[in-house]
Amino acid sequence: MPGRTTLTTDDGVRLACTEYAPSEEGDAVPVLLLHGLAGHTAEWDVLAGLLGPGHRPVGYDARGHGMSDRLPKDVSRAAHVRDVVAVIEQLALPRPVLVGQSLGGLTALLTAAAHPELVRALVLVEAGPRGPAPELPGKIGTWLDSWPVPFESPDAAARFFGGGPAGRAWAAGLDVRPDGLYPRVDRDVMVDCVAESAVRSFWREWDQVRCPTLVVRGDSGAMPASEAEEMRARHPAGTRVEVVPGAGHDVHLDRPAELHALIERFLRLPPA
Repeated sequence: MPGRTTLTTDDGVRLACTEYAPSEEGDAVPVLLLHGLAGHTAEWDVLAGLLGPGHRPVGYDARGHGMSDRLPKDVSRAAHVRDVVAVIEQLALPRPVLVGQSLGGLTALLTAAAHPELVRALVLVEAGPRGPAPELPGKIGTWLDSWPVPFESPDAAARFFGGGPAGRAWAAGLDVRPDGLYPRVDRDVMVDCVAESAVRSFWREWDQVRCPTLVVRGDSGAMPASEAEEMRARHPAGTRVEVVPGAGHDVHLDRPAELHALIERFLRLPPA
């Protein structure tokens, strides 16, 4: 069973962490899993279970998400990067591989840019430096406002979120109360989480990344092929781009086995 722990950041935010079954090998490679906006770390349960011996998968609910503090004062990209550093240091994860999906992938990218000495490699799932996206806060607010809260049942929630493994995973992140299921996120906090992406891109930070990087797109996801190809063009030796057939934005939920195979192969390759 996964081990649960809580750590506190320098600005007093409590982060709920999950350490999956650790490898018995002393030189196990830490793999830090970063979920996307409005998500939760249990989205990674299947992928973490697929990682073979020699890996130490760890995840945590980002600030403002899941079982972590729901109303942090600071949800800037810099605050999220500091959280990654806090998890690495407090859980003693020497040079982890950062695996991030969507907004979690952007956090992983920014961490690798700001702290190259801490990061072994990046796996960016439907995540990159593209921007600015002035329409994004409005889209996120409208999406969250559309949730029929409270959801009457887990099945109803899963259907609303598109059904299948992804829908069930999103439903599993809801708070169960006597009158139904509620989000574990605050609408305005989520909008604030994407405020920087509305006004700027992060290509400068991408140009500062020095570790090997695997960029994974779903063939029906939200990440444009042009963004992934520009990332590879800027770092041709260290960047690999893969597309997962039959996957949308939630590649880790739609096709976890295929994503696992790509990660395993990537981590076995010699450094560029």
